[in-house]
Amino acid sequence: MKHTGYSEVHLEFDSKAIAARQWGSVEGERVLALHGWLDNCASFDRLAPMLKGINLVALDMAGHGRSYHRSSDANYNIWEETEDILGAAEALGWRKFSLLAHSRGAIAGMIAAGAFPGRVKRLALIDGLVPPSAEDAQAPDILARAIAQRARYSVVRKARVYRTFAQAVEARMNGMFPLSAWAAGVLTERGIRPADGGFIWRNDPRLMASSTAKLNGAQVRAFLSRLNMPVRLVLAEGGIEGMIERLRPVLKEHENITVQVMPGSHHLHMEAGAEGIAAWFGPFLRGEVDP
Repeated sequence: MKHTGYSEVHLEFDSKAIAARQWGSVEGERVLALHGWLDNCASFDRLAPMLKGINLVALDMAGHGRSYHRSSDANYNIWEETEDILGAAEALGWRKFSLLAHSRGAIAGMIAAGAFPGRVKRLALIDGLVPPSAEDAQAPDILARAIAQRARYSVVRKARVYRTFAQAVEARMNGMFPLSAWAAGVLTERGIRPADGGFIWRNDPRLMASSTAKLNGAQVRAFLSRLNMPVRLVLAEGGIEGMIERLRPVLKEHENITVQVMPGSHHLHMEAGAEGIAAWFGPFLRGEVDP
């Protein structure tokens, strides 16, 4: 795969190890980048070099890529990413920073910014903003389902082995959200490791289990209400089905969230849509745009 101008970064905090890639100058605006579910920091390989004047550090989130896997008694609930986001910033020596985030990472970024609005300067989000909320009455079923799934994915199981790198790339191309060969290739290159007979994915299998609890509507609105920083949100025309319609009522209540709908699929920042995103996000993240 062809890559452009990054360095590998290793961050340690609270006995955790986070792997990352860094683009740009250390004097640039400080931005943490958060990828989506089952992706890794290579998700930003195309977009990052286009964002000039920015010190961009893209993380492999817990359980993904080359970062640590959570202990057997821990969960991958979305709000638990907040501790790692703040931990990574502390390890970098960053008191204030902006977030560039995609999909699940965008939701995690929104939650982190709502919990610690004094730490986050700007939010630049791609095809993600809020988690699907649940009704209070659903809580018992959500917990029961999560525990059953945790048991299923926690047992030692024989991982699927791909005999060749090309086979792993093809599988990634045909995942939940189809990807181009290049996009699937950079994610696969970072996301697999050698095994007997070929390659297996590095991701923690427990990422496949559902959350042990979900935020209700009032809790989601509470996090959104604390976003006192400017927010830019790109929504993909061919992204997650129904997302644009679901978000319209939410966006009407928050004038600090500016939205652009751009052509492309859910991973548009890894495809031809990257140029348009960079043109809109670059000046914003550099602080050149009056909110």
